[in-house]
Amino acid sequence: MANAIETLLEVLDLEKLEENLFRGRSPQVGWQRVFGGLVIGQALVAAARTVEARVAHSLHGYFMLPGDPSVPIVYQVDRIRDGKSFVTRRVVAIQHGKAIFSMSCSFQTPEEGLDHQIPMPDVPPPEELPSEAELRALFLDSAPEPVRRYWERERPIEIRPVDLRHYMSREGLDPRQKVWIRASGPLPDDPDIHRCVLAYASDMTLLDTSLFYHGRSIFDRDLQVASLDHALWFHRPFRADEWLLYAEDSPSASGARGFNRGSLFARDGRLIASVTQEGLIRPRAVVPDQGIVPKY
Repeated sequence: MANAIETLLEVLDLEKLEENLFRGRSPQVGWQRVFGGLVIGQALVAAARTVEARVAHSLHGYFMLPGDPSVPIVYQVDRIRDGKSFVTRRVVAIQHGKAIFSMSCSFQTPEEGLDHQIPMPDVPPPEELPSEAELRALFLDSAPEPVRRYWERERPIEIRPVDLRHYMSREGLDPRQKVWIRASGPLPDDPDIHRCVLAYASDMTLLDTSLFYHGRSIFDRDLQVASLDHALWFHRPFRADEWLLYAEDSPSASGARGFNRGSLFARDGRLIASVTQEGLIRPRAVVPDQGIVPKY
């Protein structure tokens, strides 16, 4: 898996074109559109490179168009405000002359203050759960083709679900899931890199949670599924190459949209980040001799 994480670090290392202007690329892995987490991570890299002596603590982004993996993405940074304690940046990702993603993010000078958090859920440790290699050996032969293609790909983030029922049946489930995640290889010590890698990983598995209750999956061909927006808050220091528990739930699905929340915990129980995301989960209609078309 080391090659996948090395590739991720390479594509997060943006090329500086001009002051406040950066260029990124996508790994060529056969996807039809750019993974949303990659755009979030690259946008955070672009913003961080215009800030000194402050740490990213939150970001809020909107996806507007699917990214084209065959061409570079240009990131334009607007230096909204440089305050004594807080710095605000706005980043727009551009392809083919159009904005595909916009993000506002805030950076803060590190300081001490009041401290509390919710408790970490009680779940089996990752060592007691099947590895991705074991999951492939057990289930891949009988898995649907989209699922098989997803799990066969070499990925920079390793995932170990606590409960496998969603991947094995059409059973309607409580709209909650817990997965252990970590970078699939060692990362440099730079905390900015760990934040950007976590921003990338935070878009994985989250949207699928809104489909649990309905016994559906993001791989279903009669659903149009896409991230609409994404918000992430960093609370405490962490390493993205160590196991993190991603506890997710979906309080609501309506209007062809699913709303999802996530809490990320370090192994020692510290809440290190929180995530929210709303995604499109639009049903498609099957028309005879025309295949699957959008329902509306």
